[in-house]
Amino acid sequence: MSDKAIDEAKELAQKLRFDTQFICTDLYNLPNVLDEKFDIVFTSYGTIGWLPDLGKWAKIINHFLNPGGKFIMAEFHPVVWMFDDDFEGVKYNYFNEKPIVETYEGTYADQSADIVQEYVMWNHSLAEVLQNLIENDIQIEQFREFDWSPYPCFKHVEEFEKGKWRIPKFGNKVPLVFALSAQKIDRNL
Repeated sequence: MSDKAIDEAKELAQKLRFDTQFICTDLYNLPNVLDEKFDIVFTSYGTIGWLPDLGKWAKIINHFLNPGGKFIMAEFHPVVWMFDDDFEGVKYNYFNEKPIVETYEGTYADQSADIVQEYVMWNHSLAEVLQNLIENDIQIEQFREFDWSPYPCFKHVEEFEKGKWRIPKFGNKVPLVFALSAQKIDRNL
């Protein structure tokens, strides 16, 4: 799936005449493939649930950020991943106790896709996310939680405002997303 997405992105970048570089590699291998530093590193929705070790993830963020550089993250809240797919009850641990192994039909991008596959995922508590960043010299500047999702990627959601989806039975009582901004501490100051 990633290879196909990157092919599409390359084609789009070429049409738009953007000067881009796309890399498809295991995240933990990225320091062996890319030798650059950046002013901004961004982690997007649905990323960390595929990663077993957030300590390694935070080390990679630190590795690629320039001193004083910004780290920005938007991600689905770990509370929402505790529930079964129909939100009938709590099925999974909030804490990263062990891998979650499930077989699903479709994909997160297309729930009706004619695909059946096994997924291995991890639920990471907010403390695990924040502490790993802090331990790797990433200083949290802002942290927010939201009671809505910008995508209708969960079952049984309803759009209550343009571009904002909730699980009706929970209303605004359960966080669905969190976001943070942080800065790499410059140890040379």
